Amino acid sequence: MALQHLTDEQIATWTRAQKDEWWFKNIFRGDMAQLTLRSGFTGFLLGGILSATGLYIGAKTGIAIGVGLTSVILAFALFRALHAAGFAQDYTILENNCTQSIATAAGYVATPLFSSLAAYMLITGIIPPWWQLVVWIFVVALIGVLLAFPLKRRFINEDQAPFPEGRACGVVLDSLYHGAGDEGVFKAKLLGVVGGFTALYQAIVSDGWMKLVQFKILMLDKWAGMVEPWYLHDRLDSYYYTWATKAQAFIPTILGTDIRQLGLRLTLDAAMLGVGGLMGIAVATSCFLGAFINFVVLAPLMIQAGDIAPRLAADGALIPLNRAEIVNQWSLWWGVTMMVVGAMVSLLAKPEIFTGLFKRKAAPTADAGPDLLKDIEVPLWISYIGVPVFSVLGSYLTHLFFDVPMWLALISLPLIFVLTIICTNSMALTSWTPTGALSKITQFSMGAIDRTNPGSNLLPAAMTSEIASNAANLLSDIKPGYMLGGKPRHQAVGHVIGNLAGVLTCVPLFFLLFLQPDANGVRNAANMVTDQFAMPAALQWKGVAEIIAKGLKGLPTSALISMAVAALAAVAMEVARIKTKGRFQLSAVATGLGVVLPPEAVLAMFVGAVLFFVMGRKHKTPGTQGHRVWVEGMEPICAGLISGAALMGIGNAIINVLI
Repeated sequence: MALQHLTDEQIATWTRAQKDEWWFKNIFRGDMAQLTLRSGFTGFLLGGILSATGLYIGAKTGIAIGVGLTSVILAFALFRALHAAGFAQDYTILENNCTQSIATAAGYVATPLFSSLAAYMLITGIIPPWWQLVVWIFVVALIGVLLAFPLKRRFINEDQAPFPEGRACGVVLDSLYHGAGDEGVFKAKLLGVVGGFTALYQAIVSDGWMKLVQFKILMLDKWAGMVEPWYLHDRLDSYYYTWATKAQAFIPTILGTDIRQLGLRLTLDAAMLGVGGLMGIAVATSCFLGAFINFVVLAPLMIQAGDIAPRLAADGALIPLNRAEIVNQWSLWWGVTMMVVGAMVSLLAKPEIFTGLFKRKAAPTADAGPDLLKDIEVPLWISYIGVPVFSVLGSYLTHLFFDVPMWLALISLPLIFVLTIICTNSMALTSWTPTGALSKITQFSMGAIDRTNPGSNLLPAAMTSEIASNAANLLSDIKPGYMLGGKPRHQAVGHVIGNLAGVLTCVPLFFLLFLQPDANGVRNAANMVTDQFAMPAALQWKGVAEIIAKGLKGLPTSALISMAVAALAAVAMEVARIKTKGRFQLSAVATGLGVVLPPEAVLAMFVGAVLFFVMGRKHKTPGTQGHRVWVEGMEPICAGLISGAALMGIGNAIINVLI
């Protein structure tokens, strides 16, 4: 069924009261179930699970993945199967929309855990209690929800802004429930099959799962004399290096440096294959370019020059060269420069994001009449009271939990509101939120006032970033509900439920995965960044904070030169993209990201992107089975790769703690 919408002329000439009346009479489905016990419970569970996968992937790549369409497909297939088996009535389209609202909101709240908050722990060495993180993240997310709904009346009701990503979700929901239900089941099966095989592979390459199966279930240590569990190495080159060491065979080096020290390993990482498919060939190629330049060319040169060298730890132990040391000592600076400059140029190149804020529709010339939506919309007084109250509360918690001066947290609040409007306008036009660039405005502004306390620039910037991002993304999430005739109040409650699901899942998981206690039971943030979890987003925040605190003093001349060249290259790349209207597809931000990611992960993402690009070109014809699988089914396949690997990886960490 074709979704109804206003024409461009009606959008331009009608008053908001007229638009609201049209929506109320033609779109609104007041008698259809939406936020029910089962949709809320399903959304809470899916939100918790999918936010956990988001945390896992974010820690690996620094990228926040969306879970909206995945939750739509899963909820649709689940209740279609239960209905067919006679266990439940089929899900309504608005129940499904509410479920994806909850799940999507849950996914958003994990972001600070692998970015700003992780950077705070890396710099200060302070690990706040888990309950403080839960409270702080939830309050900040709630401010975003409270800001979103007044903006909804402007951007969605009045301007009828496109919100491309939200509109796509609405179209998918409509197609599932009005004529393409078989496609929904097919995509769910595709996700399930790929996820199942990926989970099996991930179990085979996980020491914890193999320990559980071989020692606790099969008891091979009791009757077969097994001492260590067998598992397949996902680093496929490990088998060659084991043989080469014994046989004194060839070990590849670059300018005398073992390529293993550079992180140049051949790893079959299923989750990264899926991430590469979702990010696309242009972004994946940009990441690959950054990794190649850094780890194949620059790092070996700097090691040879002595600007990157083994160093002594605080306890006097020698820290050998490895990928993390290379990034922290030298590469981080030009990688962060490229990401920040590229993001800022990309933002400034979109003047419509700013000019659109001041474009107003023609003022109504007639009596607007009664507000038809007063019992449907979230009352504005809730936001008018809630936003100031929770903003002050958020500032106080930032002071109490992270030792940021109260006055400094308070003066960052006006920036939050301005940047939220900019992010929302950007999301409305492009489905892109420039939070990475905008957060640096707050970070540098607060850092200029107080250079002594890293928390003074990190935490206010974290508030800015998360509130603006939450509000903008939630408006994109409200769009399909508006298209399908849902009740805004139900979605508002759903977003709060989702925020709660996300923090209750992700904060304990963060401690379990990244802050495991040592032999003395002490949790140490110094071990947070590993080859498995590179924390690239946290390293970017940390790099900016260190520049603010220390300036550029102490950096080798080569690092300063690399930063200058990176800044010029970032400007050139972004200008080339603008001038060619996107035909030049390399991204400065993605190139910088490739510097801080493990090169083995970058290679896996590149392979995944190339695979889907080639198969998409091969199966271009709609209606064919290949097109159905590789083009229309690309997102379910990638979601299966990511969720299967992430959930089993999380399970492996839990098993290693318990056994």
